[in-house]
Amino acid sequence: MDDLSINSKFEEIYLAYFSKMKYFAKEYVVSDADAENIVQDVFTELWEKKEILTMPVNLVAYLFTTIKNKSLNHLRHKTVVLKATNLIQEEYAITLQMNLDSLEAFNENLFTEEDVEKTISRALDSLSDKCREIFIMNKLEGKKQKQIAEELNISINTVETQMGIAYKKLRVELKDYVPLLLFLLSL
Repeated sequence: MDDLSINSKFEEIYLAYFSKMKYFAKEYVVSDADAENIVQDVFTELWEKKEILTMPVNLVAYLFTTIKNKSLNHLRHKTVVLKATNLIQEEYAITLQMNLDSLEAFNENLFTEEDVEKTISRALDSLSDKCREIFIMNKLEGKKQKQIAEELNISINTVETQMGIAYKKLRVELKDYVPLLLFLLSL
């Protein structure tokens, strides 16, 4: 079979089956655009393997099977994406609810400046002496980690480790006071 007759046969198959194959795919993938993309992909692959048109192959079965497999892959992908999106939305909703609960519990009228200082002081007192000293030097005095390491004659790695410990501990100690925690950590 020469190229002209193969091209003619491909065009004939495309015209005869495109809309049927699209209807078949749409039954499963629901979206008209997705169905059309799947069928276009199948016909593009058929064009790239057009030597198959010269073989004794049940072309209708080939088209249906290929579209079925591409539809399955499409649905599997959509399911994974949907599950990931739902998980992200759930986590976001939980975070929003926690923030809402925290803000509702945080009544600024109940806290005088003295109460805020006591709460922060109590949280800082939960840190070890060295950890508290490093945290205060960094967050309250505004010193850089390198400067702290030099002043205390310790490594920068030790300063970073102690700051990490302080953050974790303060997150626990101030979990009911998210606005205070955010304020303290943003210094």
